Amino acid sequence: MKYEFTEEYHTGIPMIDEEHAKLFEIANRAYELLTNQFKMDKYDEIADVLEELKDYTKYHFGHEEEYMKSINYGKRFSQMHQHTQFIEKLESYDLKNIDENQQAGLLEIIDFLAVWLQGHIKGMDKRIPKVEA
Repeated sequence: MKYEFTEEYHTGIPMIDEEHAKLFEIANRAYELLTNQFKMDKYDEIADVLEELKDYTKYHFGHEEEYMKSINYGKRFSQMHQHTQFIEKLESYDLKNIDENQQAGLLEIIDFLAVWLQGHIKGMDKRIPKVEA
């Protein structure tokens, strides 16, 4: 099932919402790879998606953490901890193992992203206070 950045994921903080939408786009590319039955070897694309996820989440988490610090958000440290865990999980994927069973590797990545996008954005990010500029 494709990821949809619906209203229920909006935080009301434009920069964060725009960046979350980009994360959904990357997750959808992983899903499209999984469902592409015409491409037999997906290794390079899987590696590219993982690398983009790592780079973009570091970029996004930096902005989110900077925003939380700027408003002195009391729960930013638990957010930062979850961000670190997310990056560590992405870095733990073994591309050699994924290459040996690409569909299973993609499925694991997609399942991880589904849980993260749903749980973290709805459970944590939506609690970040919106401060008018």
